[in-house]
Amino acid sequence: MSSRVSFTNFIAVGFMLFALFFGAGNLIFPAMLGQMAGENFLSANVGFVVTGVGLPILAILAMAFSGKSDLQSLANRVHPVYGIVFTVALYLAIGPLFAIPRTNTVSFEMGVRPFLGETESFFPLFLFTIIFFGISLVFSLQSSKLVDIIGKVLTPLLLIFIGILIVVSFVNPIGQVQAPVESFTENSFFKGFQEGYLTMDVLAAFVFGIVIINIMKDRGITTKKALMVSTLKVAIIAGGLLAIIYSSLTFMGASSVVELGHLDNGGAILASVSNYYFGPFGKVVLGLIVIAACLTTSIGLITACASYFSKIAPTFSYKKWAIVFTIFSAVISNFGLSSLITFSVPVLYMLYPLAMCLMVLTFLHPLFKGKKKVYQISILFTFIVSLFEGLNAAGLQIEAVDNLFRAILPLYTVGLGWVAPAIVGGVIGYLFGLFNNDDEKSSPVTEEKIAG
Repeated sequence: MSSRVSFTNFIAVGFMLFALFFGAGNLIFPAMLGQMAGENFLSANVGFVVTGVGLPILAILAMAFSGKSDLQSLANRVHPVYGIVFTVALYLAIGPLFAIPRTNTVSFEMGVRPFLGETESFFPLFLFTIIFFGISLVFSLQSSKLVDIIGKVLTPLLLIFIGILIVVSFVNPIGQVQAPVESFTENSFFKGFQEGYLTMDVLAAFVFGIVIINIMKDRGITTKKALMVSTLKVAIIAGGLLAIIYSSLTFMGASSVVELGHLDNGGAILASVSNYYFGPFGKVVLGLIVIAACLTTSIGLITACASYFSKIAPTFSYKKWAIVFTIFSAVISNFGLSSLITFSVPVLYMLYPLAMCLMVLTFLHPLFKGKKKVYQISILFTFIVSLFEGLNAAGLQIEAVDNLFRAILPLYTVGLGWVAPAIVGGVIGYLFGLFNNDDEKSSPVTEEKIAG
């Protein structure tokens, strides 16, 4: 098979990767960031794009560079037990704990709540949840091309409508950008950096990266260098689109405060902005497209999670896992979008540093010859700090530990206190490794050929 890949192929795969990343949930966080950051929206947006776009691109490249066939194999470089625990935690985060329930709550916030008035009743969300997840389960339990067709139609429609909304908001801004909220008056870049965690795209990139790598291999790309280059081209196309949309929505949110005030979540912001510019018709169109787009995302995530868990626990069939994840997600989603985001933050504060540390170690793997102690001690030190940062985010601050970390760890106050311990742990692990032959036992991926 020829290893030549045409420019149009790169464009097509790049758009596919964009569609994998781009769910309706990704719309809500930049708009909310803009409202909170106000006059500091530019620096906050840069931080958001670093974690929401730059790091997912690096995670995909890390998978290509590693030569591993899946995330669990990569995480096994730390330890087989860590490999399965980390992978399970990641799938749960991008699945039934947060991302799948979020598809339902975003749909409700943008497609239903704007038409309910000032009601506090839980019944509308409950009823919508039954319908939404009922449809999701039906399609995840059967093989059907309908989901692919809907996805290919709805993603462009959603982009077109959001594109129109973005253009209008630039040409005719709702109002002047206002002062930031208190938490964004200082270190707005780092606040935006942490807000980017909420997209969960770095976590998802370890899963999506394998999809892209396999596509490139199917097109005849066999050398490691060629695979890295082709994957980078695809990732840049997808990342460029995401960066443009994120930046535009951040501005839209920042310019909306005068007219709309500070709203509870990004879904409410986008629905209100759409109503401001296009009236009830725009609100209806946006709501319907977002609901349908969220349905395809929900179906895809249920399918992916059920497939993975049926492999590691085959005594429980795919069908049973799909039912369990659907019911669990339905229950979680009834807490509401704002509560769901609040619950997810502590977990993401713990998972993201571990994912970023693993990503960096993957690129440095040849330099320390894959010594397991480097992985183990670096990941351990990272986990210790990220655990307490997660507890802080959950409001469970341990004052003595927090004061100690503030005193000794650079960047701790801006949420990056794990970086220095990760580096120190890697150095200690390397020194330990010098006295033990703990190089990775698996054969390395050669420059000439990547195992298919």
